[in-house]
Amino acid sequence: MTSKAGMTTRELVRCFRSKRPHTCITSVSCCGLMGVSPSRGSYKVHTTDFPGNYPGYDDAWDQQRFEEEFRVDVVGEEDGVLEFDMVGIDAAIANAFRRILLAEVPTMAVEKVFVYNNTSIVQDEILAHRLGLIPIRADPRLFEYRNQGDEEGTEIDTLQFQLKIKCSRNPQAAKESSDPNELYFNHKVYSKHMTWVPLGNQTDLFPDADFRPVHDDILIALLRPGQEIDVLMHCVKGIGKDHAKFSPVATASYRLLPDITLLQPIEDEAAETLQKCFSPGVIEIQNIKGKKVARVANARLDTFSREVFRHEGLKNLVRLARVRNHYIFFLRSCSSGELL
Repeated sequence: MTSKAGMTTRELVRCFRSKRPHTCITSVSCCGLMGVSPSRGSYKVHTTDFPGNYPGYDDAWDQQRFEEEFRVDVVGEEDGVLEFDMVGIDAAIANAFRRILLAEVPTMAVEKVFVYNNTSIVQDEILAHRLGLIPIRADPRLFEYRNQGDEEGTEIDTLQFQLKIKCSRNPQAAKESSDPNELYFNHKVYSKHMTWVPLGNQTDLFPDADFRPVHDDILIALLRPGQEIDVLMHCVKGIGKDHAKFSPVATASYRLLPDITLLQPIEDEAAETLQKCFSPGVIEIQNIKGKKVARVANARLDTFSREVFRHEGLKNLVRLARVRNHYIFFLRSCSSGELL
């Protein structure tokens, strides 16, 4: 068999092996790094976490070793955003954790919308769809799943909200004004207009509850004088696997921890150029004996732009890699804060 370039398959294999020796792949895999080069991009990306990959070395699954090495470090949490590290796991487990967050963590969301009056320009079906996507601040652990086929909700499996609003003119508005905010009352329907209507004995079951939309400023519809919306909503417990409206996170992503190594000292102008090749905070310049010397300050901030590989004088002085078993997770919740 001959390739288009005129080389036989055996020659191609020999050429490939000469450029990527097996010993090099083994050494990098053992140290847990995935390499990045200026000519080939990412390489040595295969996993070696299965028995018998190296002669005389047993890397089979070990429960005790996993318990000793695995850890979760919370980096920061603020306003529904959570960043944490999971160390000591394989990519399959990290991705499974992400998929569980997206599809199998229960939340409360609008399931049924009873339209009593809707004279806005938004059709009933579109209005119901928009209401279903509004995140509800309610702890799903307080409720049960509604049985399939049940039409009527109960206090243990349903939250009821009402949206009743009508637009009217402002009699005190200036005649020359054209601003709807001055001309009309209630011409913008927001999620803050949704009010909780207790079912059964929910007032006694949840005396301190504050069931409401997570955000008060979600625009639902625009009205003009005489138009009104009067609907009743039933919220039930569900998971993202059934419908995206039940997914508790707007963003659930992860990336490998960057690893940046300076292969030799980089000084003066080269150090300043190197600093500009990375995100702010990754490289810092120290003054040592009157010379500007570059050092890696915080590789975590790097976005892997590979800008350094464009500079002939620097591309062979820096090694970029990723720590294979260190995953940085970033979650942005669109549901109740307890889920984080």
